[in-house]
Amino acid sequence: MTNPHIILVPGFWLGAWAWDEVTPVLQESGHEVTALTLPGLESVESESSQVTMEDHIAAIVEAVEAAGAPVVLAVHSGAGFPGYAATDRVPEKIVAAVYVDTGPGMGAMDPEFADDAYPLPAAEQLAEQENLDGLTEAHLASFRERAVPQPGAALREAVELHNEARLDIPTTVICTSFSADEYREAVAAGYGFVKGLSELRDVTYVEMPTSHWPMWSRPDDLADLIAQVADRAATR
Repeated sequence: MTNPHIILVPGFWLGAWAWDEVTPVLQESGHEVTALTLPGLESVESESSQVTMEDHIAAIVEAVEAAGAPVVLAVHSGAGFPGYAATDRVPEKIVAAVYVDTGPGMGAMDPEFADDAYPLPAAEQLAEQENLDGLTEAHLASFRERAVPQPGAALREAVELHNEARLDIPTTVICTSFSADEYREAVAAGYGFVKGLSELRDVTYVEMPTSHWPMWSRPDDLADLIAQVADRAATR
């Protein structure tokens, strides 16, 4: 098989810049890489009130189709929802999926969310909500300076999945802020952000304890794990 092209999709509030410490490590190991900025997350000046989940899915699908090679799709956090939908749209082009501290989401992320956008929470609230282990003050300051509010319509919208070919895509879950057992418990409880794990046929859990943003707290290790997935896919 041709060496897969790695596509990196960040989660809430982030653009392609979130992968700046991961992308060169992957490239140095011989991998072609594309890091995405999803629609509405280009800058705080972006008009995002009408940006939908379908727009995010379409952007990922477009990147997959433009890659010109089989794709390893690596998605982080909230990108697990449009990422999983993209595997439903073009499963024949995706040779492996990687979920970075997230899972293949199904349903709407937050159907009751009423605002146009969801901004990055205040520092104290963020620390209460998420694992910040290994993040420096510089990381957090840069995050806050560059964060873009998440389009609200994308949180409210659910999409239907139809193509069962997605179920056979080899899938790796990189567990950073929660353990593999905690992920399995979330699947058993029926949480939407991991619901796809209950139906996928080839799932591997890898533990790499660190923050919810491992692209900053452990970028080299994260790049190595993604590269391993791509290298395995190339031998199939």
